[in-house]
Amino acid sequence: MGYITPEVVGKFPGFLSPSAGLKFADIPNGLASVSKIPALGWGQMVAYAGYCELSGPQTRAANTADYADIVPGDYGFKVLTSSNPQQLTSKLNAEIANGRLAMMACLGMLFQDGLTGSAWGDWALFTASPLR
Repeated sequence: MGYITPEVVGKFPGFLSPSAGLKFADIPNGLASVSKIPALGWGQMVAYAGYCELSGPQTRAANTADYADIVPGDYGFKVLTSSNPQQLTSKLNAEIANGRLAMMACLGMLFQDGLTGSAWGDWALFTASPLR
């Protein structure tokens, strides 16, 4: 989402940091954004993530004494189902393979962005290639 959405939909209007005169449009996509976001902005993101982690859900699963009878990932419905055990195994293995493929694609986008400055890979910008 962080790579694709700003390219397709655009960025928020207005200022990211009014005191610094920094607009959302001034922040580049991808790895280049790491150095452009102010330190206080990173602090806010870390603080919010910490709040989400520490406040946690106030549900039965938040009580560790109840973990013994709770199955991880059981949300009360099944997406991948089959009455045939072999077909179910095949579907579950396909889901794992698709997840791994998606992780490799994201890793490839990060490497390409690090080398060329663009996740979409304008290799003409990568002048330090040992293949040239």
